[in-house]
Amino acid sequence: MKISLSHLTGSPFARNAARAIHEGGMLREVVTAFGFKNQQSIDRIISKFPAGFHARLKRELGRRNWSLPDDVKFSTHGRREFMRAILSATKAHRFVNVSHVKLINSNAVAMDRAFAQCHLNGLDAVYCYEDTAALSFKAAKSRGIQCLYDLPIMHHRMSRDILREEVDHFPEFRDALQAVNEPEWKIERKEQEISLADHIFVASSVTLRSLQAIGIPMDKVSVVPYGGPVDYFHPIPRADDKFRVAFIGLVGPRKGVHYLLRAWRELNLSDSELMLVGALQFPEKWFAGNIGNASHTPSVPHAQLNQYYGKASVFVFPSLVEGFAMVLLEAMACGIPIITTANTAGPDIITDGVEGFIVPLRDVDALKEKIQWCRDHPDELRAMGVAARRKAEHFTWQRYRESLASECARALAVRPSA
Repeated sequence: MKISLSHLTGSPFARNAARAIHEGGMLREVVTAFGFKNQQSIDRIISKFPAGFHARLKRELGRRNWSLPDDVKFSTHGRREFMRAILSATKAHRFVNVSHVKLINSNAVAMDRAFAQCHLNGLDAVYCYEDTAALSFKAAKSRGIQCLYDLPIMHHRMSRDILREEVDHFPEFRDALQAVNEPEWKIERKEQEISLADHIFVASSVTLRSLQAIGIPMDKVSVVPYGGPVDYFHPIPRADDKFRVAFIGLVGPRKGVHYLLRAWRELNLSDSELMLVGALQFPEKWFAGNIGNASHTPSVPHAQLNQYYGKASVFVFPSLVEGFAMVLLEAMACGIPIITTANTAGPDIITDGVEGFIVPLRDVDALKEKIQWCRDHPDELRAMGVAARRKAEHFTWQRYRESLASECARALAVRPSA
């Protein structure tokens, strides 16, 4: 069987999906917008620049390194995505009157069109992701090619319903909650992708439930949890004994940070700290008036996050909408227990009360109760951290790849009905 995989940017889960299909002996080609096959490809480019730029280029370009063998066919359609990355990094999109979201949407459609027009010859199946599959699946269907669909986050209908409720409570957050502002053409593309998919891969039970809610047959869906970075995220000695709550991720309403801020303010714990790390998505005026005594550090390089996790006593992630929150496994790999909601894949990776706690959505009182318990039970909390690291070691990318390759082969063995 020959499968080609398409992904706009090359996220960790897409890169590992490509490797999984290759290790299963099925990968024909990887197609992305702007990326590099392996480190050798990056080194060839870096060598053309003065030595003073090498370290920074290696770090920046390494984020789009697919780490594929030389014998894998690798194609890019990078002009548009390269320009988007430059505009985003320099904030120049603000001056050309084009929003960051519009650039991503435009590039996703262009990527989908390029894959559909240029990369379907000689295939048995295509493996595509949300927002870049509608045209590819339509063209594939016309050729009798099976369509494998990867949905990394809960289905858009469930996401939209949750976030519309949030806007009802907090109208000032509307612009920060993208799912309630999606254009109709994009919603139609999402619906086309789901309807054309022969098999759907998800990473968590919450995404599975979102598909059940719209009537997708469960024999059409495979749940394959992601892996975590247990090889380079690890426990480090604490520099102090201060009780410290950490949140790492996009600091905005979709992540439920406003509920955490309220819980922290009402707890008013002495000699304790709430540490927020990540790009700000709240309206600046609202955030300035509600951050209280919490600290906020803007985005930091991923390779430096271990030191931030390492400062924490507990990691709190009260998100409203996710598919599989990778930060949970990162924190657990650092030996940090977690407090999270059922919408983050938390129930898929921890046992409530063992490696952390699952709290109801939007429940400030539950957050306060669990945070207070963590502060009052330092010995039990340290034992939870040990258990969290042990559990994280079960969720490896190797395990993900083996499971995904097996599920792909199983899905392809079942020919779709005409």
